[in-house]
Amino acid sequence: MEIERIFDLIAYIKEKYGEDHKVFGCKKDKKWATVSAKEYGEMADAVSKAFMEAGYGKGDKVIIISSSRPEWNISDMAVLQFGGVSIPVYPTISEKEYEYIFRHSDAKAVIVENSHLFNKIKDTADKIESIERVITIDKVDEEHTTIGEMIESGMKSQKDEELSNAKKSISGKDLATFIYTSGTTGLPKGVMLSHSNFVNQLLNLRDIPDKRVKKALSFLPLCHVYERMMVYLYQYIGATTYYAENMATIMENLKEVNPQMMTCVPRLLEKIQEKLIGAGKNLKGLDKNIYYWAVNVAKSYDLDKQTAAYKIKHKIADTLIYKKWRAALGGDFDIVVSGGSSINPVLTNFFNAMGWPIFEGYGMSETSPVIAVSEKWPMARKAGSVGPALPGVQIKISPENNEICCKGHNVMMGYYKDPERTKEVIDSDGWFHTGDTGRFDKHKRLYITGRIKSLFKTSMGKYINPEVLEQKYCESPLIDQMMVVGENQKFAAALVVPNFDNLREAAKAQGLEAGTNIQMANNTKITRLVAEDMKKFDSNFGDWERIKKIKLISDEWNQESGIITPTLKLRRNVILERYANEIEQLFE
Repeated sequence: MEIERIFDLIAYIKEKYGEDHKVFGCKKDKKWATVSAKEYGEMADAVSKAFMEAGYGKGDKVIIISSSRPEWNISDMAVLQFGGVSIPVYPTISEKEYEYIFRHSDAKAVIVENSHLFNKIKDTADKIESIERVITIDKVDEEHTTIGEMIESGMKSQKDEELSNAKKSISGKDLATFIYTSGTTGLPKGVMLSHSNFVNQLLNLRDIPDKRVKKALSFLPLCHVYERMMVYLYQYIGATTYYAENMATIMENLKEVNPQMMTCVPRLLEKIQEKLIGAGKNLKGLDKNIYYWAVNVAKSYDLDKQTAAYKIKHKIADTLIYKKWRAALGGDFDIVVSGGSSINPVLTNFFNAMGWPIFEGYGMSETSPVIAVSEKWPMARKAGSVGPALPGVQIKISPENNEICCKGHNVMMGYYKDPERTKEVIDSDGWFHTGDTGRFDKHKRLYITGRIKSLFKTSMGKYINPEVLEQKYCESPLIDQMMVVGENQKFAAALVVPNFDNLREAAKAQGLEAGTNIQMANNTKITRLVAEDMKKFDSNFGDWERIKKIKLISDEWNQESGIITPTLKLRRNVILERYANEIEQLFE
């Protein structure tokens, strides 16, 4: 059989891989437990029937707020099977954002994971007229039904034929989900995606992983379209998806599962690289020299150009160092997919060299999500490039402003209840305007060069692309995060969140008193130390682009502080407002 709707995956898995095939794995009582294809189908059907017993039907909208776990997938499939619209929402957003989404989506039910999230959304759900019930995954009280109880009641339901007819009535063109974009500005938009949007992604991505991929580790949130689509893909290719317990246990879970595939974000890879590089600091003499020689060999790796001399060096480095790194980290990777934000080519080369093959991809919620992705055929993968267009997707670069536009099976149905904003991004010829700028190389590989709205002009009339500068300057081991500022000013400056561990060591080496993070951030000599280190990257930029002044920031930039989106992008408008005084001082 072939799939046409997302929920066809369950029958496809059972037919192709058998009813005993392990679809999901998760930790229960500190041991890995799995869900078979047979159990997956039975539980999804039972929850579908329980919803139908309660009067739910085609077009009804159900919100899911949960961390990644098999119950998320069961709930998602159950809603889709009776013709409902599955609406995943981040567990980390504010109560104000929950209220907007609950009201805007016209949801009739909310599935929520645990007592913490239940308490967070209960009052909001109670005051939204459209929401009829709140269902929980974990038991929170005697009043609210759990998914487990729905499975139990659904198993006894007599609605088998009604569910079968409901499935038959659904076409690939039907609405499957809303994805509410986290957004760096303004209110979130409800991106409407059809069954076909997702199915075409699977059909055009299925041949990229090797046949040996049988296990995948998942730790990114399923409420993000990127990870959701990838977990659909793992199901389609017959790989078991193992859910990491949490962000803190990823390295432990990697070693336990030893997966052949996973998705990742550049931020995690940066942290892993920092630990690997830092591990050599305590070595002595020749061992230390060999260690950092191997680090430099990894950083200079190039998929396209490897001389005979480099291949010999790489083989030696792999035998002495990289092999140990792989053993320490776990994983037997065919592919590590990096997405969500741009990744520094030096970082990509580093992991490619050590035996974690990084495949870069590009897309967004509105494109379900993949527009372009690295592949295995010659010249389809290069550090810094997001690869060629996905089959069935056309990409063009606008001659006016270098904007990336795409057209094809991946483009959304539109924004829910917002035809005006839909027209702003999808033109009359069906081209979706991404808002990103890019270019192609001679091998038709796409490169992302910036975001149109992020560009700014100095008072000297020169344009600056802050994201390019930020990515390069953040190669400094002393910098964790930064944001470039300088619109309508004479020069570019930056707010810099240091890597305080590395900065503390560097300060001590210079005989400077470190103190607390706040004391370091306010120490002019330490600020000068960071600024001097940044100068080694100046040669990559024109004089008007180079960072002339910096302000060290002691605050942590994360989701909780509202500065980072759930997809780890900077909320530039929030930073500009929150640090207005510091920015003003930079240009005094």
